[in-house]
Amino acid sequence: MLIDRNTPFYVDDMPYSFVGIAAQIGKHDSGMHKHNRAQLLFAPHGCMSITLDGLHCVLPPTKAAWIPAGVEHCAIMRNVVAYRSLYFDPSNIDNLPIDLAVFNVTPLLKELIERMAFWEWDKPSSEQANTLALCCEELLHAEKYDLTLPLPTDKRLTVWLERIKTGDSLPQPLNEMSTQIGASSKTISRLFIKETGMPYQAWRQQWRLLTAIEQLSEKKSVSAVAHALEFSSDSAFIHFFKQHTGETPSHYMK
Repeated sequence: MLIDRNTPFYVDDMPYSFVGIAAQIGKHDSGMHKHNRAQLLFAPHGCMSITLDGLHCVLPPTKAAWIPAGVEHCAIMRNVVAYRSLYFDPSNIDNLPIDLAVFNVTPLLKELIERMAFWEWDKPSSEQANTLALCCEELLHAEKYDLTLPLPTDKRLTVWLERIKTGDSLPQPLNEMSTQIGASSKTISRLFIKETGMPYQAWRQQWRLLTAIEQLSEKKSVSAVAHALEFSSDSAFIHFFKQHTGETPSHYMK
C-alpha cells in the first residue's frame, strides 16, 4: 500500500499475516528498532544504508535485505529513495528464510516485491496465496550477497563510529585516527582485529567500497565519488573498485 509520512503505521499492531508498504522517502534515519514480523527491505530506485546485527551494508537497487523477526536494525536514506518493505508473520506464513541475509534481486523477485508492496492491507488471503508462495520460493533460492562490514563495539570508538555511520566524516588513515581517538595505533589495530576480524586498513577499504556503491547508486559521477572518498585520482578509484568487485564502477552499476 502506498503511504506517506502522515499514514499511521505500526506493523506489530496490524491483524494481517502479510503487510506491504511503498513510499517515496527523503533523508531519513529510522533509528535502531525491531518488530515481531520478518521484513524484506528493498529500493528499486535510490540506495539505503542499513545496520543490523552488528553489520553495516548498503542496498543499491539490485540488492535486498531479509531481516528475521526480532532482529534490531536501522535504515538510513541520505537522498530520495523508492522504499519498499514487505512484512511477514512467521507464525502464519510457511517457507520463510530463517537467517539474516542480503541477496541479489532477480527480475522476477523485483516484480513480485513491486506488486506486493502496493497491495491493500485488507486484500483477501485467498487472493494473496499464489503470489506470496512464489515470493517465498524466490527468497529461499536467492543468491546471497556477502559485501557487508562488521562494526566494532568498543566504547572508545562509539563517537567516532557514529560520525562515520551518519556520513559526517570519513574513516581516517590509522595514524590520524589514533590522534583523534587518543589511543595508540597498536591498540586500535588490536581492537579491530578482535571485534571485526579485520585489520583496520582492510576495514577502512571495505567501508570506502560500500560508500562508493551507495554514492554511485545515487547517480553521482565517478569523479565526484573519487573526490568524496579522498582518492588521489579517478583512475586510482577505478582501479580500487575493480580490484574489489572485478568490475569498473560504471559496469557494476549497470
